[in-house]
Amino acid sequence: MKPKCCVNNQTLKEVGQTADLLKIIAEENRLKILCCLRAGERCVCDIWQDLDIPQNLASHHLKVLKEAGLIDCRKDGLKVIYSINKKEITKLNLLLNNFLQTYGR
Repeated sequence: MKPKCCVNNQTLKEVGQTADLLKIIAEENRLKILCCLRAGERCVCDIWQDLDIPQNLASHHLKVLKEAGLIDCRKDGLKVIYSINKKEITKLNLLLNNFLQTYGR
């Protein structure tokens, strides 16, 4: 059932997208990983040590962020190097700003 407070289906879609992305980045370690990657590319070996979490847990969170499109990765020999997907982060920023401006009034 469509809530009476939502204007149209596009608004409902944006609310759903915003909620899905917020669920992903609301996890503390994922947010920390995004913060680590702001400084530039990093391999998982650097990320898990900086966050002081097990390597398999860091890999899990990196996988979730990658599946969401928020980060990219590339192979460098045996290492996997991660970086921020600036295009998707910009989309997330716009989505959040739109939501906050529309609903924050």
